Amino acid sequence: MSTHVIHDTTILTKRSLRHILRSPDTILTTAITPIAMLLLFVYVLGGAIATGGTIPGATPGRSGRRAYVDYLLPGILLVTVASGIAYTAFRLFTDVSTGIFERFQSMPIARSAMLWGHVLTSIVANLISLVLVTGVALLIGFRSSAGLLNWLAVAGLLILFTLALTWLAVIPGLTATSVDGVSGFSYPLIFLPFISSAFVPTDGMPAPVRWFADHQPLTPIVNALRHLMAEQPVGNDGWVALTWCVGLLVVAYAAAMATYRRKLA
Repeated sequence: MSTHVIHDTTILTKRSLRHILRSPDTILTTAITPIAMLLLFVYVLGGAIATGGTIPGATPGRSGRRAYVDYLLPGILLVTVASGIAYTAFRLFTDVSTGIFERFQSMPIARSAMLWGHVLTSIVANLISLVLVTGVALLIGFRSSAGLLNWLAVAGLLILFTLALTWLAVIPGLTATSVDGVSGFSYPLIFLPFISSAFVPTDGMPAPVRWFADHQPLTPIVNALRHLMAEQPVGNDGWVALTWCVGLLVVAYAAAMATYRRKLA
């Protein structure tokens, strides 16, 4: 980025962040659904799911609900990101539908700065939500034996995943014609973790469902996060997760910029 683009992006990012500070309930609302799911699965379903000893992928030496909250948290964190990007699409849709988008384009600012402002704001807002959800998990018994490097790897993978989904959210933010349309796109992303290893191991699923769960992108991402948090070898899941995140980011960025150029035209 040139100095001009960085300056304009910084100003528009501050503008978006001020909107969030004026309505912090946005972040709280984003975190409420994942927190509710975390409590539901741990305290209502966790006892049954955890029956039989320590769950594979949980922190070694723990069993029952304590092992299950360790197993569950990585998937809940991905659900948190999926919930958060819906607000990114909504904020961009609001700028487009209220005419701010056209006004910015008539001003001497870098054209990509508006999009980057929303994207960077999404990363900040989602990181806050992820911290809130992790804090609740700690209160109900989550523990990790991971060291600093593992947690840095967890943070990096979550940021990369957030960045990829945020650029994906830019597309409906630019093209949607109604509030329902712009918010509805995130529903499949929120429910996709249910058909993965996020909540239960895939071993007990019917063969066709297990095949889909094992080969969809969220399963290796969840597995990689889980092993990093438990200080266990990541294996191929790390490279597969990284490949999915980078590939999705490249495709989403290219599609978003193409949509943006058509919008300008």
